[in-house]
Amino acid sequence: MSENKQEVDPDTVTNMEAFIDTEEELIKQCEEMWKDMEDCQNKLSLIGMETLTKSNAQLSLLIMQVKCLTAELGQWNKRKPEIIPLTEDVLLALGKEEFEKLRCDLEIVLSTIQSKNEKLKEDLEREQQWLDEQQQILETLKVLHSDLKNQVVTFTESRISNELKAKIRSIKEFKEKLLLTLCNFLEDHFPLPDGSTQKKRKNIQDLNAQLITLNEMLEMLINRMFDVPHDPYVKISDSFWPPYIELLLRYGIALRHPEDPSRIRLEAFHQ
Repeated sequence: MSENKQEVDPDTVTNMEAFIDTEEELIKQCEEMWKDMEDCQNKLSLIGMETLTKSNAQLSLLIMQVKCLTAELGQWNKRKPEIIPLTEDVLLALGKEEFEKLRCDLEIVLSTIQSKNEKLKEDLEREQQWLDEQQQILETLKVLHSDLKNQVVTFTESRISNELKAKIRSIKEFKEKLLLTLCNFLEDHFPLPDGSTQKKRKNIQDLNAQLITLNEMLEMLINRMFDVPHDPYVKISDSFWPPYIELLLRYGIALRHPEDPSRIRLEAFHQ
């Protein structure tokens, strides 16, 4: 035990000497400040009670600083530094205090990190759920794409051209069939007054002497409309049977010219 005391005592003596040196340095600084204050006081006594000008305004501030420093110096002189003995118990107490402070700081940091981890965990679960939903949608789209790809039929230009030609041919055949049916219907239900049906006109001059059928009259109006769309009116001649003209006008199939009643045209049902 005596050997341990001999090992500790030199360190304690060294610390005491360092503390004494610090105290002497502080006292020396205070003495120098006190001398500066005395010099300022002497200068002020020489100036007397003269009124301060703007140039001496800084001097008044220095006087106030001197008073403050004087009061602070008095307080330092009254205080006696407490020398803490650097024993094993004191060092242990200081260490415990530092460790306790460090433990409190670490607990605060741990609590903050745990709360951040909880939030990050919730965000991760939410993002994982969103990712699962997106993957399900992607799988569904892949299945749909595969089904559509299997159903797609590649069309070549020649095949498309052949199909269009077939459709045009079918439409023309249907048109001819429709016109033939209309012609037969008109010949059966709308004959000429003498009971005869003229299917073709051999000479355009015969229009003045012979009546034309309702079918030929409609054909003339239709051709006029599509051949001369800017002037679709047809001149009423003697070959037009008046009852048929009246029939077309009454049921809105044909219209008279607004300025020339002797001209009629077919109603534009296709527009």
